[in-house]
Amino acid sequence: MIPTLSGEPSEMAEPLARLGPTRIPHLIDRLPPTCGRVQADTLLAPFTWFRVGGAAEVLMRPSSVTDLADFLTALPPDVPVQVLGAASNMIVRDGGIHGVVLRLGRGFGEVRIERDGVVAGAACLDAAVAEHAAAAGLAGLEFLSGIPGTIGGAVAMNAGAYGSDVASCLDWAELVTRSGEQVRLPAAELALAYRHASLPPGAIVVRARFRAQPGDRATIAARMAEIRRNREATQPVRARTGGSTFRNPPGMRAWELIDAAGGRGLIRGGAACSDKHCNFLLNTGGATAADLEGLGEELRRRVHAASGVMLEWEIKRVGIPGGAAQLVAGNAA
Repeated sequence: MIPTLSGEPSEMAEPLARLGPTRIPHLIDRLPPTCGRVQADTLLAPFTWFRVGGAAEVLMRPSSVTDLADFLTALPPDVPVQVLGAASNMIVRDGGIHGVVLRLGRGFGEVRIERDGVVAGAACLDAAVAEHAAAAGLAGLEFLSGIPGTIGGAVAMNAGAYGSDVASCLDWAELVTRSGEQVRLPAAELALAYRHASLPPGAIVVRARFRAQPGDRATIAARMAEIRRNREATQPVRARTGGSTFRNPPGMRAWELIDAAGGRGLIRGGAACSDKHCNFLLNTGGATAADLEGLGEELRRRVHAASGVMLEWEIKRVGIPGGAAQLVAGNAA
């Protein structure tokens, strides 16, 4: 028998004691059924280009568009949802992400060639879509070969490079809303602007169609080769990095402002501002998300002090801060 506060044994206490430690409920217990894969407390750093970040409370990989729609229909509305694509343009903070993190995979990777365009699933790599178009002799999508990431992310932010962007060639995008509705929206309804698309709140891009036109295969291949050479010559493509850190202000280039403010080669903990292209942050080994984000904020502060321009982040920062960033130590050698 277990004594009470008065010292007398309690008949009720003994059965309770035999129950053992009480299990703390986890979000995964509240989730609706799915044909996909679901994991609790999964570290996200291995999925990001920067190789930093904490854990997802739940990581869910839907098997198909229908599976995703059914899951979101039944998911309690108070559960936050975050999509993780290639995470080439994202910093996942060290404290991880509460709620459900969705990672679209094989069921969202189909590419279909049409006479005057390409239909691609959201999980397709941008460069792969460019390669499919080139192999079919379709021109106009070569710029995608120079953009890291997936089609879903490219549509969601109107990605662009090398003289073109998604807005110039997008016909329509298919979405699954947070409530699970499947909709197709023409490009005109997405209000595409510089690195921006107006998606319905919480909507997830699952497929898109891009216009293209018949072209000479040799000319298309030559343009893509030129883009690859230019990218390798000017960007730290073999480092742990993301896409462009900051948006270009109107009529200006972010890298020029950073360079003029003395930001090239700046170091904070394991993070550095690239010597090769100073609008790229690097994880030089052992960086935390706090190092990277803190360095980005220091660059913004220096540029504002030097030019009066406040740079806007192009890289998404998601999740909960955790840990302390290192102080800026000086420029890289």
